[in-house]
Amino acid sequence: MSKAVSGAMRSMPEHSTGPEMAVRRLLFARGLRYRVQYPVPGSPRRSIDIAFPGKKVAVFIDGCFWHGCAEHRNIPAHNRDWWQNKIDQNRARDRDTDEKLCAAGWLVLRFLEHDPAEMIVHKMLKVINASNGNNSMGDTP
Repeated sequence: MSKAVSGAMRSMPEHSTGPEMAVRRLLFARGLRYRVQYPVPGSPRRSIDIAFPGKKVAVFIDGCFWHGCAEHRNIPAHNRDWWQNKIDQNRARDRDTDEKLCAAGWLVLRFLEHDPAEMIVHKMLKVINASNGNNSMGDTP
């Protein structure tokens, strides 16, 4: 990977992206309080984008490029195999994180950055309001 590409990757935000901030603003306006970048139990280098620890609800808003969105998939032509491997590793890490959280009794919701913030919040509120300890992922993407 070139120094220019490496620098560009380092400059991208890891959290508090535009889509995350839009969701957080809507949640806050509705009076919901949450934790940001909450540590994944048993995985010190992983964190939950938006967490409701009391209800054990974990919300992730994944970037389309980094998480292999089928709708917006655009793997660079240069170093294609390397990029495909990187995205596959990210997706495997996501599945592992989901499994760890579910095993710890958390409900995991995953969305992609192109999902409208209002839709994300609507689904989150449905789950949070109906939260009864069930850790299935329901109808979320």
